[in-house]
Amino acid sequence: MTAPREVPLIEDGAALERLLAAIGRPPRIAVDTEAASYHRYSDGICLVQLSTEAVTALVDTLRVTDLAPLRALLADPAVESVFHDGDYDLRLLDRDHDVRVARLFDTRVAAQLLGEPGIGLAALLEKYAGITLDKKYQRADWSKRPLEPGMLAYAAADTHHLLALRDTLEGRLRELGRLTWAEEEFQLQSGVRWSGAAPEEAYLKVKGARLLKPRARAVLRELYAWRDATARRLDRASFRVMNPDVLLAIAEAMPRDRAALRQIKGVSPDQAERRGAEMLAAVERGLAIPEDQLPRLERGKRPPPDPEFDARMERLKVARNVAAERLGLQPGVLCPNGTLEAVAKRRPEHVDALAEIAELRRWQAEVLGAELVAAVGR
Repeated sequence: MTAPREVPLIEDGAALERLLAAIGRPPRIAVDTEAASYHRYSDGICLVQLSTEAVTALVDTLRVTDLAPLRALLADPAVESVFHDGDYDLRLLDRDHDVRVARLFDTRVAAQLLGEPGIGLAALLEKYAGITLDKKYQRADWSKRPLEPGMLAYAAADTHHLLALRDTLEGRLRELGRLTWAEEEFQLQSGVRWSGAAPEEAYLKVKGARLLKPRARAVLRELYAWRDATARRLDRASFRVMNPDVLLAIAEAMPRDRAALRQIKGVSPDQAERRGAEMLAAVERGLAIPEDQLPRLERGKRPPPDPEFDARMERLKVARNVAAERLGLQPGVLCPNGTLEAVAKRRPEHVDALAEIAELRRWQAEVLGAELVAAVGR
């Protein structure tokens, strides 16, 4: 495929219907999305890129809000949807537009199963097609209108070359006898859905939050809630309101006035002036919480030591790592540690018993099953 020249920008429902009528039911279509999560609190899809062998087009989803025609196309089992690293795209399409795919090919997953050292789209296109992607708009604000011509060209390039790359990677998978591995992964990935709202205790995801004393943790919780409400009101990415490490520093210092707030590393003079009162109010709310209501971490009882289980895990890791080196794969791609833990718990006595372990893929059992059973049984 050559670089796209004039790429149509679809800005109304009628134009989308005309585009998809012209496309018909192609055997495959490359798909990508652009969101504004780097800039906006609302991370909805702003643009959808589509490419067939003959056409590349962009759909402005801020103006075309009904994607029913596209929904019908991608839900057709006769149409393969080609993504690169499509997990988040699929979740957003599901959440925002109820769009799901019937058949999937993900070039990032294919590259992982081939043991490619670079699995990003830019690295793969440069290696296999000699194409260098312009990264200028990698962190652009896709919610702004009108979209710059350079942004449109950048977006179009993400899918324009994807079908050719797909064919190249599929050919290599066939050569290595790994196409069935990929197909199993694609089938599982096509079923991903948006998982819902963030948990209430999201503030505990701030690095270092769990190491704070209960009072400081209460202050951090109030600061996190303030930042989230501010980001929502401004429709701005949360980290653009304040970085999480600065929230942690404020929680630890518990400043009571602007002078103390200004002394905290990471708090700019502008932040202290414009939002200082709000931050100090959040600190005061955390300090006012009664002692018996402070957030305390529920620490579950640790399971008793199990030296035999630990030994099984070590043997399984060794067997997995040896096989990964032989196959030229990253160990976590061949079989993640979480899957090995499931094997260690079930202690299968023969290869057929591996089918009862839900975490283990069929292809993993075929490629690695004998080694896993041997490692467990020693």
